[in-house]
Amino acid sequence: MGQTEFEPWNDPQAKPLIQFRGVTKRFGDFTAIDNQSFDIFEQEFFALLGPSGCGKTTMMRMLAGFETPTEGTILLGGQDIAPIPPNRRAVNMMFQSYALFPHLTVWENIAFGLKRDRLDKESIKARVAEMLKLTRLEQFASRKPHQISGGQRQRVALARSLAKAPKLLLLDEPLGALDAKLRQDTQFELMDIQEKTGTTFVIVTHDQEEAMTVASRVAVMDHGRIVQADTPARIYEQPNSVYVADFIGEVTIIDGTATPEGDGYEITHAEGLPPLFVKTDKSFARGQACHLAIRPEKVAISAEKPDGRRNMLRGRILDIAYLGNISTYLVELPNGKIVKAQTANTRRLANRPFTWEDEVWLSWSDTAAVLLEG
Repeated sequence: MGQTEFEPWNDPQAKPLIQFRGVTKRFGDFTAIDNQSFDIFEQEFFALLGPSGCGKTTMMRMLAGFETPTEGTILLGGQDIAPIPPNRRAVNMMFQSYALFPHLTVWENIAFGLKRDRLDKESIKARVAEMLKLTRLEQFASRKPHQISGGQRQRVALARSLAKAPKLLLLDEPLGALDAKLRQDTQFELMDIQEKTGTTFVIVTHDQEEAMTVASRVAVMDHGRIVQADTPARIYEQPNSVYVADFIGEVTIIDGTATPEGDGYEITHAEGLPPLFVKTDKSFARGQACHLAIRPEKVAISAEKPDGRRNMLRGRILDIAYLGNISTYLVELPNGKIVKAQTANTRRLANRPFTWEDEVWLSWSDTAAVLLEG
């Protein structure tokens, strides 16, 4: 599902599957969710992203029916779900621990919920076969959970959760127990399965890369509020606050004051250093405090002074992080500020132009940085 064809949130006619309306959740004096209203659409892969304690799990537990809102309503398909007990909701939840039955085979684990719903034998058989095929577990059907790998157990839990064809599947840190390489493979599998089934997925994660990889939209949370909910590309390229810019990916934040100049703003940021320039459609008052957020891959690093760029800073290489395909340079400006620059490693190590302590020039285009309010 390319981003171009699937954007129901931009369609005023599209009816959301889930609607949060002024939802607040308090535990005693503590406000876990603070008056939130937002929509999730059918067939979306929606990620709730944020640090521990930001409220993302509470949000999910309310959808599952393990918690009820203190104020406000949650609608599923236009119906208030508060009075509906968890087992009667068209919602299933996959737990971080997978919660598989150790004494049952993979086949029996997947069939468990269908048997409880008293489906006939043939229907159960057909549905389990379909789920085994979807999650590529056919050859493991007769094994017990302890006889298969962590990644396979994860797929069994997914197959079991999808067997009852829920309208909504909730995934709580589903890849937390997997190692890095397996996590990456499983992320693509999840996207593939979500697309094939058309089920709406809501994933809770604190892993920004995971959220950015799998989701159609990411909701970045802080202290019980969604700070920004948007496509991964927009969250990365057009964060609406320093918090979001800083939370997602690598970034350098330069504090300064804005002065209107032509089609953008000049940013005075340090005594004795030339001002920076940024094009933006946001409006700032003269002398207003602001923050310039610049991604390291948008910062060019060169030995010679670059021509024809308004944004140029001289500095010294303090540190180099070598990550195989890319190198990140930490460059210290004369005022002690550190700016990150990133280059793709197209040459072998021995032929790289820069090393520690080198004096270098950093530069970027007028549209590369994002100007955020102070």
